[in-house]
Amino acid sequence: MEKFKRIDAVAAPMLRDNIDTDSIIPVPFMKDPNIDLGAHLFYNLRYDTSGRENPGFVLNRPEYRAAQIIVAQKNFGCGSSREHAVWALMGFGIRCVIAQSFGDIFYNNSLRMGLLPVVLPSSELSVLGDAVERSAGRELTHVDLETQTITSPDGTAFHFEIEATRRRMLLEGLDAVGVTLLHAAQIAAFETQAHDRRPWMYDIGLENGTPA
Repeated sequence: MEKFKRIDAVAAPMLRDNIDTDSIIPVPFMKDPNIDLGAHLFYNLRYDTSGRENPGFVLNRPEYRAAQIIVAQKNFGCGSSREHAVWALMGFGIRCVIAQSFGDIFYNNSLRMGLLPVVLPSSELSVLGDAVERSAGRELTHVDLETQTITSPDGTAFHFEIEATRRRMLLEGLDAVGVTLLHAAQIAAFETQAHDRRPWMYDIGLENGTPA
């Protein structure tokens, strides 16, 4: 998993509630394992029925085509469970979504895959969203996971919370197996103690999966 420490990037304002996973990546594009999910991100919003770009959609505007941050509102990533939603965002280049709340499954998938979901209270999100809209992509938004701060285009700073283990996963680029291996010494010690306390459980020797 790619590490996440700090990004200095354009933030795209998508300031509405309930942006669901079907909006993020429609089901038809989940069926081909070789498809470029990033190219189909927000497909029904980015393109019309003829496949032409919708010039009014924020990510089609020249100033936001290189956005790596999305600023939304309530319940981003709600709807059906699909890892493809996170893959599509990251395939487009999005590394961070800032919102008032997230769909639970989307939030957990994001953290496991290297996308940072940041929760801000409504009052702070409103200030950030206004600053992002006013900047129109001319200034960058800074997201620093090490200090747990966001700095808006106008210089206003916000602090955000994240659970310590999940923060470490992102900072060090650890997947679930990597997190487990952080405790390798404790696991080995437990196995040694278990063997000493219940040796009869280990008396049967196995060779190639069958009793020796």
